[in-house]
Amino acid sequence: MKLRAPATIDNPPTHDPQKQAPMTMSATDIPARFAGAPARQNRTHEMHLIQEALARAHVQERLYEAESERVARRLLRARRLQRRAERASLRARRALALVVMQ
Repeated sequence: MKLRAPATIDNPPTHDPQKQAPMTMSATDIPARFAGAPARQNRTHEMHLIQEALARAHVQERLYEAESERVARRLLRARRLQRRAERASLRARRALALVVMQ
């Protein structure tokens, strides 16, 4: 059984932003100079986490698009090879018919 390292900002438990824990500010995150002014909370850390979640979502979307593109190219290549094989089969049949007719 493989032990997982604890989750960090750089190594989240999941890369899906919707499955990650919600980002909340606690009283300990507010600097002492702003403790009396709740309207002026320091949200730098929360904004940083939002940007990271957005970047992870963007990367996942790009990976999904790349995989879809690879599947589409594979399908097109298979169809092209199938048409080529059908043409070769038809040529072989015609050649055999010509030989039989002579």
